[in-house]
Amino acid sequence: MKRQPVKYIFVLGGVLSGLGKGIVSASLGYLLKSRELKVIIQKLDPYLNVDPGTMNPYQHGEVFVLDDGSETDLDLGHYERFINESLCKKNTTSAGRVYWNVLRKEREGKYLGETVQVIPHITDEIIHRIKNVNPRHKYDVVITEVGGTVGDIEGQPFMEAIRQLCLQTGYENSLIIHITLLPYIHAAGEMKTKPTQHSVMLLREIGLQPGMLVCRTENNHHLDGKLKKKLGLFCNVDVNHVFESPDVETIYEIPLVLYKQGFDGEIIKRLRLETTAGAHSDIGYLEKFIRRYKSPGKEVTIAICGKYNTLHDAYKSILEAFIHGGVENDARVTVKWVDTENLEESEISGLPREFESVDGVLIPGGFGHRGIEGKILAAGIARKYQIPFFGICLGLQCAVIEFARDRCDLKGANSTEFNKRTKHPVIAIMPEQRKIRQKGATMRLGDYPCEVRLGTLAIAAYGKRLIHERHRHRYEVNNDYRKNLETSGLVISGVNKELNLVEMIELREHPWFVGVQFHPELKSRIIGAHPLFRDFIHAAITYKYHARPGNKS
Repeated sequence: MKRQPVKYIFVLGGVLSGLGKGIVSASLGYLLKSRELKVIIQKLDPYLNVDPGTMNPYQHGEVFVLDDGSETDLDLGHYERFINESLCKKNTTSAGRVYWNVLRKEREGKYLGETVQVIPHITDEIIHRIKNVNPRHKYDVVITEVGGTVGDIEGQPFMEAIRQLCLQTGYENSLIIHITLLPYIHAAGEMKTKPTQHSVMLLREIGLQPGMLVCRTENNHHLDGKLKKKLGLFCNVDVNHVFESPDVETIYEIPLVLYKQGFDGEIIKRLRLETTAGAHSDIGYLEKFIRRYKSPGKEVTIAICGKYNTLHDAYKSILEAFIHGGVENDARVTVKWVDTENLEESEISGLPREFESVDGVLIPGGFGHRGIEGKILAAGIARKYQIPFFGICLGLQCAVIEFARDRCDLKGANSTEFNKRTKHPVIAIMPEQRKIRQKGATMRLGDYPCEVRLGTLAIAAYGKRLIHERHRHRYEVNNDYRKNLETSGLVISGVNKELNLVEMIELREHPWFVGVQFHPELKSRIIGAHPLFRDFIHAAITYKYHARPGNKS
């Protein structure tokens, strides 16, 4: 039997950024996988940074780290959560990486003296990277999201490469989906299609004809049959290929919203995948997930003591992991953002008001000294008042510093990241770690193994001794202080034996106090919450209804 050609779907944005291209791409991946198709997703970013690893979270949100250590855009997190695939560096590229590779080849003489130009050298490199995500035709469908907005000057080589690839593969093997905005003008009392028309016009000027439109709507102003006909006529798109992406309570509703409009069915017909695709297998699961999310039996409040409290995208994966863990515990998780800079400036007497109504405390990862004493103080509050605590990366380090100061009587204990001259560097860069070269020099990036200790909260959560988790950090628990810490009641519940590094800690005299050196939020999925987030939320529920002072149970 002749094998089906690979189908390429390109998701492009118009009018303005932030319309949800990544969510639509991930939702489409979920729907096609539900129909037994093999799907992979990649992101092309036109910015000139090589990767987002050094970019300010205020500009780009969180950095999502993959198993191979690649530092990527937060949309890669959406892809993994929706299609349940662990991605790699091939699933992401930027204009910076493309130009870097082309210039390196030119220096190495691989172009044999040719004049290196945008066409064909840059566009050929882009096409190569699009195809390289599926080198052995493992996948039936390759979904490619292009960052930015149609018309951006830095995105022009990507649009030209897509035009060439669509020409090479043919009409039945390629499809362009254009995500646009349908604004509602209150003064006129109607939705306007002109921004979408102009965006499509711009696409067509560069040789790209969208095969489908997904129109972003808001505030219960929906796309009706009349508007669909108008958009189809003026944008040269089949009226059955005009879809709506409305405001929803959670992004996990978008696959269902698109499914109910026949989105995946039209794509399968358009790309002649009828003989390959099967019946849906995962729609029922997602419908149950949404019902449990919208009508939970319980509710807990978790304090996040972070640095970027006004920028929630900086903690996107943590917030999504709360949704997954909350659904598995039949609970809604409400986040209370605690400014640790304010905390360290206030006089503490008893339980601070910021923590009076919370059922759990989470300190997320981060870099830099700003607000660090407040984070250390928050770890101590959770320890002393028996509030469920989850420290991630920097959060573990803050917990160790606080414990060393208070329980080990190591006055002034600190991390060499914040005080290079500290008398007690309980957190530092270890000599063993300085040997690491393959994953970012002294930065530990990507997947590392961890051996979990029996009889701990960690083994209760994971249910197995050997786990693998993703890292993004430099500093470690100083092995010179391990004995002192353990003697004083700190439990080292997970270690990397090969590197002789602490991976997980707990407290012997606390109902649920866990710190991890890795980032478990990066592995939480729709089909299965990360076990530590699941158990943390369960501990918060127990604390609220049975242990918190003044509870009504």
